[in-house]
Amino acid sequence: MKTIDDINFSGKKALVRVDFNVPLDKSFKITDDTRMTAAVPTLKKILDDGGSAILMSHLGRPKDGPDEKYSLKYLVDHLSEILGGATVHFANDCVGEEAEKKASQLQPGEVLLLENTRFHPEESKGDEKLAKQMAKLGDVYVNDAFGSAHRAHSSTTTVAQFFDEKAAGYLLKAELDNADKVLNNAAKPFTAIMGGAKISDKIEIIEQLLDKVDNLIIGGGMCYTFFKAMGGKVGNSLVEEDKLDLANELIQKAKEKGVHLHLPIDSIIADKFDNDAQAKVSNNHTIPDGWMGLDIGPEAREVFSQNIQRSKTILWNGPMGVFEMSNFAEGTRQIAESVVRATEKGAFSLIGGGDSAAAVNSMGYGEKVSFVSTGGGALLEYMEGKELPGVKALME
Repeated sequence: MKTIDDINFSGKKALVRVDFNVPLDKSFKITDDTRMTAAVPTLKKILDDGGSAILMSHLGRPKDGPDEKYSLKYLVDHLSEILGGATVHFANDCVGEEAEKKASQLQPGEVLLLENTRFHPEESKGDEKLAKQMAKLGDVYVNDAFGSAHRAHSSTTTVAQFFDEKAAGYLLKAELDNADKVLNNAAKPFTAIMGGAKISDKIEIIEQLLDKVDNLIIGGGMCYTFFKAMGGKVGNSLVEEDKLDLANELIQKAKEKGVHLHLPIDSIIADKFDNDAQAKVSNNHTIPDGWMGLDIGPEAREVFSQNIQRSKTILWNGPMGVFEMSNFAEGTRQIAESVVRATEKGAFSLIGGGDSAAAVNSMGYGEKVSFVSTGGGALLEYMEGKELPGVKALME
């Protein structure tokens, strides 16, 4: 697979698929620009070579065509700012007359941001006709949108077939390199920390990791399915009733493979799903009726932290509790601090996108771990051993 270091962009128009799917508040201000800043090195390389960049991205999930609240026009000023004041033009569609005209008039060093690709329902079907129209806009295709690389959409995959010259951007390459490092060259002991609500979302990656890790730490809502499977009383905690047998199978597999499976000994439980609920500490085998676990407890934090401290490679995907509520964020915060401390002592730490990336960034630890992935779903699928259509398209 070519990377952008293999191309001189002088005098060329690069059609770049970026991941600018950033959160906006009610007044359309960007609340987290991580994904935008992650694309800057790739865009700077193109512009510094004397090329120009035409950017495609989706934002949100518009239902039936254009929807004002998902417009990329709100990103123009901030994009210019993070590119050091570069001229950024905007086209009201990602294909068609206006986009073609603005692309043809683009000068070296300038950027054209196209409107949301998902304003065309055909985009998510990988439509070839739409992809062909997109391809008209540039001379070279660059994919730097790792967060969308697992989608076989027109702008991420189909469009690549219409270019002789195509390459991975710096972010896409870094994402793959860091994932490969964890999967294939992990220094031991290797600890994976899995959180989030459901086992069903993580089953395939857990099964893959059981062949690779020394320690598997389970936190978040999914741990209560394990405790119920083991015969514990979990009150009103989140449980996937249809996954109880699976939880027992995973416990057995971990034993057989010599993996230390760490479940949280205790939880912070609450009498309702609310930041202001009554809260107390409980052992996870004996949560009273009417109460639910919303965070890992003090004992679990201590045990998990000790294991993380001894690790040389750490993969973290999913929070330890309902970290969006301040009263149930402490477990996630302490695990983040432990990962930072281990990293400072020389461990390699990969934070696996989605909620764990949001947690680490919001706590100000993004710069203190080895790598924060921008792609939750894409990273999981890659680590599950699946082929990512967006990556495959660059190799064909």
